[in-house]
Amino acid sequence: MTRVADHPVDDLFLKRWSPRAFDGAPMPEAELKTILEAARWAPSAFNTQPWRFIYAMRGDAEFERLYALLDDFNGSWAVGASALVFVISDSLVDGVSEDGPVPAIFHAFDAGGAWAQAALQATLLGYHTHAMAGLRRDQAHEVLGLPERLKVHVAFAIGRRGDAEQLTPELQQQERPSGRRPLSEIAFHGRFGLPLDAAA
Repeated sequence: MTRVADHPVDDLFLKRWSPRAFDGAPMPEAELKTILEAARWAPSAFNTQPWRFIYAMRGDAEFERLYALLDDFNGSWAVGASALVFVISDSLVDGVSEDGPVPAIFHAFDAGGAWAQAALQATLLGYHTHAMAGLRRDQAHEVLGLPERLKVHVAFAIGRRGDAEQLTPELQQQERPSGRRPLSEIAFHGRFGLPLDAAA
């Protein structure tokens, strides 16, 4: 489908989508670092910057270890990714209280914002990303060497588009940009349910 915005936005937002068919080619680590650099500049509550990323490149010694943390469904197609990145955040904040670390209430929200910036930067570089919540979470902390205060949210695959024929017939049918709800269903003027044009 061709994506069309209801209101003027940069084409970058329409070009970003989440395919599953990747070409399996290696990518320069420098380009992955550019993608993560974009994530680094995301906003966060009180500038706590809770996001952390653990990545592996296709062909390096860590790729199979991180790949093994994907569930069977995601592993069936993410095998073609050029890189895998795990999105993690620190659930505690230091230096705020004399009693020690305090809960970082918005750590997951902030990590999500950082991931979005990474996805957009990848699109600018000609790559695609696909976030995956289906992980072997019971193994992730040990495999990734994480302290308890760090929380795993998702992993995402990065790569260039591959041939959709490599996917199952069901996934081939889904291998296209998806639509979005109209703005009138998600944004309201002043209170929930009040139409956007209520003040007109």
